[in-house]
Amino acid sequence: MTVLVGTSGWQYKDWRDVLYPQGRPQRLWLEEYARHFATVESNAAFYRLPEERTFTDWRDRTPDGFVMAVKASRYLTHIKRLRDPEEPVARLMSHAAGLGPRLGPVLLQLPPTLHADTGLLDACLGCFPAGTRVAVEPRHDSWWTAEIRTVLERRGAALCWADRGSRPVTPLWRTADWGYLRFHEGRAEPWPRYGRQALTTWARRIADTWPDHADVYTYFNNDLEAAAVRDATGFARAVAATGRSVTRTPPGRGSAR
Repeated sequence: MTVLVGTSGWQYKDWRDVLYPQGRPQRLWLEEYARHFATVESNAAFYRLPEERTFTDWRDRTPDGFVMAVKASRYLTHIKRLRDPEEPVARLMSHAAGLGPRLGPVLLQLPPTLHADTGLLDACLGCFPAGTRVAVEPRHDSWWTAEIRTVLERRGAALCWADRGSRPVTPLWRTADWGYLRFHEGRAEPWPRYGRQALTTWARRIADTWPDHADVYTYFNNDLEAAAVRDATGFARAVAATGRSVTRTPPGRGSAR
């Protein structure tokens, strides 16, 4: 099993002197990021779908083996609320094809006001090309039903495990032969860092849930003051301590106490 560890986005000005050296122009930050991490979750498409040439540029600027997860457009998830998914899914995938072999999972983060609807979810997942890894992050408690779990399992989609406040805010269902985990906000000092115990607990959950051959994508979304960079390194160490393979992270940075 490979646990792929990265962050949600890479263009944060307060990451200077932590990940990006002074004097390194922002136009080269992706290259610098990819020197230290093997994966990133891109949120750009959520706000405005980049052109295919932008995805192609990202592919050309990153090394072989680098993986970019793509957060689906809010037009699909928040405006259409999963209705009529054919066109927005096709448009997303045609643009993201520019990533070529760098394309990783697609994340569907649902709005917190969207109640569970098995038909909508099933129809949306059915629009993705065969073989596409899709992770679903519901944010309303009505989604935690056996029917929703069955749809995810049948479609091979991963329930996105999510953490907020150093504790799970989703069920820890394994619905696919791969996994997806997002860290939104820890409760260690300085906020929004994650403490060592929280990261160790999550590493053990992954090791206990997925077999050795499974890929698990993990992204830190607590970007403030480069907390995500530091916590990603601490988490990678915790994963390695379980005996599982883990992708590269920046050296010399670890979790809060």
